[in-house]
Amino acid sequence: MKELRVGFAMCGSFCTFEKALLQMEELKKRGADILPIMSYNAYSTDTRFGNAKELRDRIEEICRKRIISTVKDAEPIGPKKMTDIMVVAPCTGNTAAKLANAVTDTPVTMAVKSHLRQSKPVLICIATNDALGASAQNIGKLLNTRHYYFVPFRQDEPFKKPNSLVADFTKLPEALEYALEEKQLQPVIC
Repeated sequence: MKELRVGFAMCGSFCTFEKALLQMEELKKRGADILPIMSYNAYSTDTRFGNAKELRDRIEEICRKRIISTVKDAEPIGPKKMTDIMVVAPCTGNTAAKLANAVTDTPVTMAVKSHLRQSKPVLICIATNDALGASAQNIGKLLNTRHYYFVPFRQDEPFKKPNSLVADFTKLPEALEYALEEKQLQPVIC
């Protein structure tokens, strides 16, 4: 991964931020050049899982880059060929729906759209409580859309949250390597 340019986009599945940050750190250790991107909510919302400013400071320390947090700043990613792969970790059901239906109204969706202008891979780390409900059709669309790949996922607490899916974030580096070869890491459901 030496010098691999990774766009790392984070959406508002706040309970999975720590898992995502551990993988961001792992990619950095392996030599990746990481461009951080955050949705409006991920960038600005304080939650029981952490303070937004502290999170932003940590991300910028890991990446040694300013976070892209506006649609305007995300638009040049594709034209300027700033990324080799785009990782969306975590990817909420809301963002998956927008990606599946070509809605571009957040820094993350613009970053993905712009990156796709290069016909390069997008790696999705799904984390949503309605994945096996209303979001299922959008996940299905993305699974069958060229250039989209998924970090393997599983049901998250199936008896308490029967519609919830979450990616196995520890498989992100391996799934990234597969996606760079235009392959889906299998099994996709673990």
